Amino acid sequence: MKGALRAFIGTGTLTLVLSALVLTKPAYAAKPVGSDKGASTEQTGGSNNTGIYAAARIQYSGSVAKNGSPGNVTSTDVNWTPPPCWYAPYLGAEDFKKEMSKDIEGQMNTPGMGGHAGAALSELQRHYEDEYGWTDTPGYKDYNVDKDGEGMFWAAVENPDEPDLLKRSSCNDLPFWVDNGEAPPPQYEEAITPKILAALAYQHMQLPDTEVSLAPEETTKVNLPTWAWLDKAVFDEVQATAAINAPGFALQATTTAKPVSLKLEPGTDDAVTYPASGECTINADGSIGEPYAKGKADQNPPCGLTYLRSSGDGTFDLQATITWEIAWTGSGGAGGDLPDGTFGNGQEVVVQEIQAVNR
Repeated sequence: MKGALRAFIGTGTLTLVLSALVLTKPAYAAKPVGSDKGASTEQTGGSNNTGIYAAARIQYSGSVAKNGSPGNVTSTDVNWTPPPCWYAPYLGAEDFKKEMSKDIEGQMNTPGMGGHAGAALSELQRHYEDEYGWTDTPGYKDYNVDKDGEGMFWAAVENPDEPDLLKRSSCNDLPFWVDNGEAPPPQYEEAITPKILAALAYQHMQLPDTEVSLAPEETTKVNLPTWAWLDKAVFDEVQATAAINAPGFALQATTTAKPVSLKLEPGTDDAVTYPASGECTINADGSIGEPYAKGKADQNPPCGLTYLRSSGDGTFDLQATITWEIAWTGSGGAGGDLPDGTFGNGQEVVVQEIQAVNR
């Protein structure tokens, strides 16, 4: 239903009719399985009284946030956002007929349901009962029950983590039929794909809390270089997977985040960083920076900083932000890159004046 029904009844009336048809459970229900490391969660699409939505489940596994919550990755591309909605397998023909006909008939019997709304419901019913549909939009004879088991009706799913209601409900076309093993019609650009799953895995990815090693630890001196580093053992790539399965249909995508650099922000303007940009790149062995060794107290570290004044009775909030290079692979050999992601930790640093004793 890309135009004919909408043109016949008008957008406002169609929205009224769709908002009355609630076919599924609440829009979001997530249940964690396992621990936060390698956890698995399921996200269920549904309806927030804004239309007809699929009950398709997306299962997350790997390094993902608990309870189906968004992860802690921040995209470096401010213009990139996860998909606000998509279309996914919903129900087989017989189950769809049972749900849809029950709701349509229930609304038709509602007192005062006449005029444009009543006409819209009649057209909606004809769309799924009459194989000829209307104008240039083909219908479905008896809800395609003669093809039950050979395909599924697909419907819209809202991303429950999309804060913009208009974006979240922008996939507002009526459920459509897709044969098993076939791709959805090309006009449904938001139909679920490995690339969409990869973006959702990105949204739910949980990067590790990594505390930078410092020398001196926690307490340093004014004008004394502080060395910073991350060992390879605590600084490795992580993966998150999103998958969806339905009768005759299965897709998955794995998003991989690989650490590439560490940016230090001293927490005060009265400091210098090494290198001057404050961004320490990854070494050939997968580590960042260099551990402090005896005898290097007067050397400038390859990754670190020097505070130029005391923190007094307080501390400076050293921010260590890691940039992760993110790519994905998915079903059918699909794959590509996603925007780099960042995640930072704060560490309190005490900076003291060097006390000199005169004799």
